[in-house]
Amino acid sequence: MKVTSRDNSLLRRVRAVRDGRDDESIYVEGLRLCEEALFSNLKIEAVIYSEELARKQRAATLLEKLGKTSRKIAAVSEKLLASISYTKTPQGMIVLAKRPANDQKNFKARQPAAPLLVIMHGINNPVNVGAILRTSEAAGVTGVITTVNTSNPFSAKALRGAMGSAFRLPIWIGGNYGDIIAWCARRRIRTICADANGSKGYTEIDWRVPCALVVGPESSGLSAGEIALAKEAVRIPMRGSVESLNVAVAAGILLYEAARQQGQN
Repeated sequence: MKVTSRDNSLLRRVRAVRDGRDDESIYVEGLRLCEEALFSNLKIEAVIYSEELARKQRAATLLEKLGKTSRKIAAVSEKLLASISYTKTPQGMIVLAKRPANDQKNFKARQPAAPLLVIMHGINNPVNVGAILRTSEAAGVTGVITTVNTSNPFSAKALRGAMGSAFRLPIWIGGNYGDIIAWCARRRIRTICADANGSKGYTEIDWRVPCALVVGPESSGLSAGEIALAKEAVRIPMRGSVESLNVAVAAGILLYEAARQQGQN
């Protein structure tokens, strides 16, 4: 199938998903990320690629596989691809896929008896959201919860940072912070806030029990009231004049301590 600028319905759909105006699908761009979408068994709805990329062996192999899962697969010119690309430099391939389930019911059904969760609250930088998702999967996290004020983990920029982890991790989107903390308490999941002034160092916490790491806004961190709702508050020691760490870096340090205690590394 060859798509031109006159094929407005498909192009409008791609732009709508790209710009976050379609909650049913996700916009995936780039060869590597499109491979991750296929290998993660997402339902592929449409594939758009440049004629130039299709000449490369790796891309041709992927297109052959994608063609078996989607009836909408179309070649476009480089100029047209640029008009629907999220990046300044088009990466040659765009996939629209059905968004993975991200509600509380599906999230709960995928949790083991002893979960290790991450709660992202008020993190508005999608790059950080994506990085935390990627680190979470690598560290053995069983699920990620985002509050209403957190950047969408299925946005194009967050997906690029997550590099496929958003396709595989159980994710619950858009919960109320207080309700999420209460949900954890009812299930005896200890909530542990990352806080520069926490009363305990992160190695003093027992991460072997069911627990949820809570990380807050990049600029201000969690408020005193939000920290008070949780069970624990932990700090990461820092030298020099550094006041805080990037939220994704902090999450990585804490999650790998949890993984170490649980014997995962």
